[in-house]
Amino acid sequence: CSTVFFADVCGFTNISAGLETHQVSAMLDRLFSAMDQAAARHGIHKVETIGDCYIGVSNLVDSQPDDHVSRMAAFCLDAIEAARCTLVDEEDASKGTVLIR
Repeated sequence: CSTVFFADVCGFTNISAGLETHQVSAMLDRLFSAMDQAAARHGIHKVETIGDCYIGVSNLVDSQPDDHVSRMAAFCLDAIEAARCTLVDEEDASKGTVLIR
């Protein structure tokens, strides 16, 4: 049994429409880098990112039969916080921060 995490950026199409390509890429890089750090802290294996989607799994690559769900729950909380701290546009804070679902 494994636990899978899948998240994407809420309103990504609208966000992308209001930014230059390099700004979208930079936003995703900041977000996914923070999520990668959280994944490493909690022993979550990053499967991949596809566009604005992040996929991770516990108890698949590493054996975590006793705590893979709690590891994933802790990672989820950190991922939400990482998004909340990621500015959509570093040059214009009024555009807010990222929200994931």
